[in-house]
Formats: sequence, C-alpha cells, structure tokens
Amino acid sequence: MAKHASAAVGWGHHHLQKRWLLALLLMLTVSTVIAFFMRAAFDSCDRNVSVDNVISSARDSVQVADKRAPQIAAAKPSPLSFMKSKIVLLVSHELSLSGGPLLLMELAFLLRSVGAEVNWVTFMKPSETDEVIYSLEHKMLDRGVQVFSAFGKEAIDTALRADLVVLNTAVAGKWLDYVLKEDVHRVLPKVLWWIHEMRGHYFKLEYVKHLPSVAGAMIDSHVTAEYWKNRTQERLKIKMPETYVVHLGNSNELMQVAEDSVAKRVLREHVRESLGVRNDDLLFALINSVSRGKGQDLFLRSFYEALQLIKQKKMQVPPLHAVIVGSDMSAHTKLEMELRDYVTQKKIQDRVHFVNKTLTVAPYLAAVDVLVQNSQGRGECFGRITIEAMAFQLPVLTGNSCRGHNGNSSERHNRFIAPCWERRGDNSGETYCETSYACREEAYNRKERVRKGERKISRTSHGRENW
Repeated sequence: MAKHASAAVGWGHHHLQKRWLLALLLMLTVSTVIAFFMRAAFDSCDRNVSVDNVISSARDSVQVADKRAPQIAAAKPSPLSFMKSKIVLLVSHELSLSGGPLLLMELAFLLRSVGAEVNWVTFMKPSETDEVIYSLEHKMLDRGVQVFSAFGKEAIDTALRADLVVLNTAVAGKWLDYVLKEDVHRVLPKVLWWIHEMRGHYFKLEYVKHLPSVAGAMIDSHVTAEYWKNRTQERLKIKMPETYVVHLGNSNELMQVAEDSVAKRVLREHVRESLGVRNDDLLFALINSVSRGKGQDLFLRSFYEALQLIKQKKMQVPPLHAVIVGSDMSAHTKLEMELRDYVTQKKIQDRVHFVNKTLTVAPYLAAVDVLVQNSQGRGECFGRITIEAMAFQLPVLTGNSCRGHNGNSSERHNRFIAPCWERRGDNSGETYCETSYACREEAYNRKERVRKGERKISRTSHGRENW
C-alpha cells in the first residue's frame, strides 16, 4: 500500500541514504516544485499573446528570482539544506518541454540552490541537433547543473560515487542495465524512482525489473500508486519498493495569478483576442504535449461532432471553440499533421486553434472555460495541469472510457472534492453539447461549490500549498 510522504516516519532508520531520500520526499510534499523559475525562453504560439501589463516577462521573473534567492536563503533555511555538498545524479528518459523532464529540472535547481552537486544525463536523445534540448541544457549549465552523456565512463563513475540517483519515469529504468551493466547492484540501494506514467505499455520487465531493489518509489497520485502496486504483482510478479505519494504542486507565481481577478480578466481578454475568440464564446482546451496518448485526435473528433449536433438540433448554446496547447509544428510529427489536416478537411479553422508548447500556462487557464483531459487507454496520471486547473476553478471534462483506471478522475473523486467541477462523459460530441449547457448553469453555482471544496481540502493532509 502506498504511503503519503508526510506520514513516512520509519523509513530512514535502515540506511543513511534512505534518510536523505525520506527528507527529500518530506520537503517535496511541502514545496513540491518551483515552476516559473524557468518559464521564459520557450513561450511561443501560433499567435502572439501579450500579457506584459499583468505579469512580468518570464525572463524578468527568472532574473528577479535569481537575485532574490540568496536573500531568501539567508532569511529562512531551506528544507533541503541537508543536501548541501551531496552528489546527486538525475537520469531523465528525454529532455523536452513535457511534464516529466521539466519537473526533474525544477528539482535540479532546488538542489543546486542548497549547494548540492547536481549531474544530469538524458537517456534518449535525437542524433540531430535539437534547439529545445540545446536551450534546456544550457539553462541547466547556467544554473550550475553538470550535463553530460548518459553513456560512458563519466556516467558510470558519477552513479557509483553519487549519494542519490533519481530515475525520472519508468522508461528511464532501461538506463540501469544498458549503462551500468555489472555495476547496477551497487547503485540500486541509492535510487529514488520518480514514476509519472499510468498507461499499460510501461509495465514491461525491461523497464522496471529493478523496482523491488531500489530505495524507494515516488508517484504522483494514490490511484496511480495503487495501480502500479497491483499491476506489477499481477502481470510482472514483482513487488514495488516502499512507495510514497507526492502530489505535484503549484508555484506561488501561478497561485498569485489564479487568485487575482483583475489579472485573470486581463489575461482572458488578451488571449481570446489573439485567438479570435469572443468573451461570450465557450472555449474548450486540451493542454498537453501533442501525442497519441494525450488524445488530441479524439478531442477534435468529439468537438466536431458537437458542432454538427448543435447545428442539426438547433441548440441554443454559445459558439464553441477549441484550443490545443502543446503543439509543435517544428517537429512535423505524423499526428501533428493529421490534426491540422483534419481541421482543414472539416472546415473548422475558425473554431480550432493551435498553440505551441509553452512553459507558461497561466494565460490559457485564465482564458478557457473548460479543461479537457482525455482518458484513452489507461488514462493520464494526476498531473500538474489538473492541479493548476483547480487553482483557476475551471470545470474539468474527462472521459469514462477507463472508469476504474483514470488517475485524474478517480483521484479527485476518491481523495477530495477539488475546487473545480468535473463532468465525466463518453468522449462524444453529445457530451460536449451537454457540457455547454451545464457550464452556463454551473457559472451561477460555481462559487459555492468552490468554497465547499476548499473547506474540505483544508481538512486533508495535503493542504492548499500542494495543489
């Protein structure tokens, strides 16, 4: 059974390295990640969105944060101060603008801020030069994180002398045997495995066969942790290590925007104007990197079906728009081209909008009316975008194609009533139409629901700081 990190009191008695891991987990439950330290350099979209009058540019935010960090550290000791002078190796399966690598980067910066020696390797990198990878690696180098190849003597030597090795995502498990080979068992006792995935194809022995031997696992949600426990035992016949659930957190900067009605209103106006969406139109958004597992194709098909139903039944609803935040035309992926071709084929270019991958989601959360989280296959984990939507009090529309395994849906229903309204549908256009009606009624009642949700959450062990 997975345990919440704040309740883990006995883990550190067995080994010094496990005490470091436990302290790290405890710290993460209080201040999980600092997001906006790095939200500047890659914020781009198909249309320019100016929010300079509401929040400072991300570049300025980074500079201000860097200047204030020493002052803050001097005023209040960091909960990570025990990691000073410790050697940490962070192993990422990839380096991109997706959630997992960015979370690991934020952890790297937190560890560097207290004087830890932080090293970074990326297991899977394209052979050709990639602008995003180049920029992210130099961002880490500028912050004192050592970046080198995941293969070869330097990676092996660093793993052997490290006090802590963090594997990020299940896929990173392949690195252990591929690189460490006969030295793998010398490293396993100091490995913290940070798992974000939930879909079935990650449950392969080639990825996770060493799970029983690592010091501990950290997972983003209770539902996901329970699913991993059952799945590994039933399918792979292996046992999970001690597992700790650490919900992802929102940054102070995002919360300041979420709680500022003036800022949200101005952001909403700016973004909608840039997209060509009127204030009274109903805007659905799916905010994820474009990939099959995230369900952008299903999102567009359902949205088009909704438009057709509205037209056929002459339904009285506000004009519907859809925005996909997480696009990447520079990659020219097959799915990206299929999405754009579908929009053109159905002649809904005026209703569907694409926004490139971005580190700054606050403007789009302020601008949209409904967040959509598709649940194809086994569904998505309880990720940060869901928690960020809570802060903005957004309705969340999820699918029920995997009722028992959707980390987003089940976690919200089983653990607490979140300050957002959830409607579980069957991923059809009719569901979108029903949601359009419900959103109008919900706007009238949402404030009271939010107050009730906040009161219940305040009574749980998570607290608002851990949304």
